[in-house]
Amino acid sequence: MSDETPAPAAPVTIEPEPEAPPRRRFRGRHAAVAAAASALVLGAVATGLTTTAVSPTTSTTTAGAAALEADAPASLGDTSALPAVPGGAARLPSGGTWPGDGSTAGGGASSGAAAATQEEATAASDTEATGIVLIDTVLGYDDAEAAGTGMVLTSDGLVLTNNHVIEDSTEISVTIADTGETYAATVVGVDDADDVALLQLDGASGLTTVTVDDDGVTAGDDVTAVGNAEGGGVLMAADGSVTALESSVTTSADFTTASETLDGMIEFSADVVGGDSGGALLDDEGEVIGMTTAASTGTAVTTAFAIPIEDALAIVAQIQAGDESDGVTLGYPAMLGVAIASDQQFAFGPGGRAAQASTTEGAEVQYVYAGTPAADAGLAAGDVVTDVDGTAVASGSELAALLDTYEPGDSVTIGWTDAAGAAQAATVTLIEGPAI
Repeated sequence: MSDETPAPAAPVTIEPEPEAPPRRRFRGRHAAVAAAASALVLGAVATGLTTTAVSPTTSTTTAGAAALEADAPASLGDTSALPAVPGGAARLPSGGTWPGDGSTAGGGASSGAAAATQEEATAASDTEATGIVLIDTVLGYDDAEAAGTGMVLTSDGLVLTNNHVIEDSTEISVTIADTGETYAATVVGVDDADDVALLQLDGASGLTTVTVDDDGVTAGDDVTAVGNAEGGGVLMAADGSVTALESSVTTSADFTTASETLDGMIEFSADVVGGDSGGALLDDEGEVIGMTTAASTGTAVTTAFAIPIEDALAIVAQIQAGDESDGVTLGYPAMLGVAIASDQQFAFGPGGRAAQASTTEGAEVQYVYAGTPAADAGLAAGDVVTDVDGTAVASGSELAALLDTYEPGDSVTIGWTDAAGAAQAATVTLIEGPAI
């Protein structure tokens, strides 16, 4: 191992280790790792699915079940076919899969070609499970559930995971693997672009934490990825080896999520699958060197990627400091409660994603979600939102940008033109939206 020690970023204190199947969904983004291989940002296992394919799959969205201000694809002509909730999960029927898109992944020098075969994951030992948690989420506005993995950073319940594990969630529960205790969790902050999220467990104390590596990692090192494989509710351990450092993986776009590139990754070969996201990549001393985030599918040997733990902890420190620069978002976004038909911009607050330009002067409402401020105000499908607090909006993207400046609980005046052409206005109180 290298003598260089990546120190954990303050103010997180990683405490020393003390002596001593619900229905799910795969959610994620995929890309090509080699000529014909697709890679997936490993997410959760979807409601009602029996498929084991490591590709973005989920239950079909049903009417009234997806309450986000998502600018729905313009091709959605029927409000019974609701827009997909933003995030790393494509909306496919049970058992559906996505092919790779031919983009590439690569990076630092590799230690050599992967072996032709790969060891299957086995149940994690007590030592391997130390400080690892099982994460279950409810996507209340999408009528779905999901599952993933996380790591305990502090005894009072700070938990590190991937952003895509908790993205779009309205409820998060975290189970401590070695005790079976379950806690409700809230989002402290996220970095969507770097796929890092920090959670706080409600009422937690005396928890056992993971141990962070103190002597670096090199290509060829033996590693073990520990995670909630396929959302089965049992931690699995996948042995392998580091094949490259400073690698990049480019994920492909799905219905609602743009393609993105994650840089500086640890590349390794191990039998990781959906649900392992947010789990620990351990070295041969049982210390965490990275957070499992992506893996290939469709190949005999899985190529996986992990965010180096020192990079993840630097983002954790920024979140704890309350610094919203460089892509960090704190807490939950403010939400109005409409889907906009003119473009695919998600107009629910921080983290909205730009898409095609609107062709409508204003933000045309595709759908209004029950129980939201928009519904209470009387907005309806076919209306066109024209301004927020007197500031004109020409598209869903502009509506999202304006709502991005508000917090849950803020009162705003929404102006719109109804289907009959009459000008309307109402003052609403924005509510807390799902995790972004």
